[in-house]
Amino acid sequence: MPESPVWLIDASIYVFRPWFIRQPPVLDTEGNPVNAVLGFLRFVYNLLQNEQPVEIGFAFDTSLQTSVRKNIYPAYKANRVPAPENLKYQFAQCRAFLDALGIVQTASVHHEADDVIGTWVTQQHARGKACQIISGDKDLAQLVGSHDHWWDYGKRTALTDGGVKREFGVWPAQLADQLAIAGDTADNIPGIPGIGMATAAKLLHKFHNIDNLLSRIPEIGLMKTAGAKRLQRLVEEHRATVLLARQLTGIYCEVPDIPHDLRRGIKDPVRLQALCELLGLTEQQFALWMAI
Repeated sequence: MPESPVWLIDASIYVFRPWFIRQPPVLDTEGNPVNAVLGFLRFVYNLLQNEQPVEIGFAFDTSLQTSVRKNIYPAYKANRVPAPENLKYQFAQCRAFLDALGIVQTASVHHEADDVIGTWVTQQHARGKACQIISGDKDLAQLVGSHDHWWDYGKRTALTDGGVKREFGVWPAQLADQLAIAGDTADNIPGIPGIGMATAAKLLHKFHNIDNLLSRIPEIGLMKTAGAKRLQRLVEEHRATVLLARQLTGIYCEVPDIPHDLRRGIKDPVRLQALCELLGLTEQQFALWMAI
């Protein structure tokens, strides 16, 4: 690992994972379910205990309806079910707990957590710092530079830029193009029908990026690959879809009004103890959080 990297956390996935686990509900002292909060806090504690980051930021998502991508393509993530109120409550408690720990957490009204992390990556690279991008979302692998890692923490090994290439068949800088060609069902992003990630990788291996691909479409039919003429026809027919999708798959790296200083701050013991009591944590657990 690079020395003293900056840790950038795509927080929402680590709240959703315990939320989706089928288990008896755990209630806080006010009767609200907090299974997702407790699962998220286990993830946070393990990360802080094992990695001891000096600089760390957590990016959350807010309303999808105000996302700039939704303005570009109204069907963007239309397959997602809106979060119920008790999950919104748990997200709020997760963010409050991070605040009490003196850890930077933020969200943007118009940009997604991916874009917040992309902005942080750009800022940290300008400082000459390496980044640990913690997420289970492959989209964020497009941000990985030569000294960074993309890591679904606790689930798999960390990937360098070369690891991303081995995993997805393209370099990080090509991943947004690959997703635009193949589409992304998880985000309801259209692609070229009949072209998957592997074939998109083959196209990018030859043409390097979407601009080259779309300006040299006749050359697709000359490729030494099965169904080359069919590929040429598909790309020609779905040129507009690819260009639309590329507006959605790329990460925006200039989100305004987010914290720049990601150094861990001073804990708020009064607020932290109140949150521990609300969540039903013991005095011993409170002491562990204070000591970490």
